[in-house]
Amino acid sequence: MVVDDSAVVRGLLTRTLESDPLIRVVASVGNGSMALAALGRAAAIEVVVLDIEMPVMDGLTALPKLIAARPGLQVIMASALTRQNAHITLQALAAGAAECIAKPSSNRDVGSADDFKRDLIAKVKALAIAARESSGLPMPRPRDPAAGPPVRPHANAGRPVRLRTIPIAAPAVLAIGSSTGGPQALFTVLSSIAGAVSLPIFVTQHMPATFTTILAEHIAQASRTPAAEARDGEPVTGGRIYIAPGDFHMTVIPERDRKVVRLSKEPPENYCRPSVDPMLRSLARAYGSGVFALILTGMGHDGLRGAEAVIAAGGAVVAQDEATSVVWGMPGAVATAGLCSAVLPLPDIAPYLRKLILRSAA
Repeated sequence: MVVDDSAVVRGLLTRTLESDPLIRVVASVGNGSMALAALGRAAAIEVVVLDIEMPVMDGLTALPKLIAARPGLQVIMASALTRQNAHITLQALAAGAAECIAKPSSNRDVGSADDFKRDLIAKVKALAIAARESSGLPMPRPRDPAAGPPVRPHANAGRPVRLRTIPIAAPAVLAIGSSTGGPQALFTVLSSIAGAVSLPIFVTQHMPATFTTILAEHIAQASRTPAAEARDGEPVTGGRIYIAPGDFHMTVIPERDRKVVRLSKEPPENYCRPSVDPMLRSLARAYGSGVFALILTGMGHDGLRGAEAVIAAGGAVVAQDEATSVVWGMPGAVATAGLCSAVLPLPDIAPYLRKLILRSAA
């Protein structure tokens, strides 16, 4: 279901979604009240693309009502790139929305429009497939049989997890990669661990610009630890959280007797900028066996190649487990590749890291 007060935007979103043979828009309405009514009529709705600013009932008001009316419903918040909307989007993610996406605007170039189309379709499919996997429902079939066979479950589904021995080297830096469902997972982990350790913490969360600014502010509040978007050229210090800014890769390089943050507009990796892989590769080069990487919920496999570099340098990798991940793409990729020393439920991650890091510090 597409929910937006602009008929033009609803049409654009519908055409974009239905360009994929596995997606069908079964309802298109103009406000949250109408969305609730449509949800009661259309049993087929699995994913909702929900606008924030609407008359009668806005998206933030409608969100908990929609989820209560249909438990398991996956909601993607569609937001304009403003600070106010970014704040509201983070509130929506805390209230149960699974993802967010920047709404298309009239000043987008062709490349950005293509990125938006690919991003929206990928998020809708990833959330729907993950929900069907967890509930045991069959995978969807294309509307047109000529378009191909039914979609397969996620690549990591059913693959065994192989654990490796935890390295004995004391962690010198903590690196976290996340995507779909990541903000809430980050708040859960960092609110428990950040104040207890003196390591620098680097976070790459797949989010657009402006959204990452607000994410950093929310992380600072939740963790009671200095946290901000990383700035190019700033020295790395312990006890701080560095967030990769939207549309920039965040890396770290040694410079004389210190480590320095570098931001770049190098091409996207895994269709992402910021991407987890460049961050992890750079940290492996800069810190060697002192890197401790954590891969949280997210679609795709960003972080896999970077995690391989961390392991090759003697560092360690931990991943969130499938049961507590919104989408077990990124963590599933490293877990089933045999790169992890532990694969844990979200509530167990912070105690595990805190114990490991404090033990090493002692």
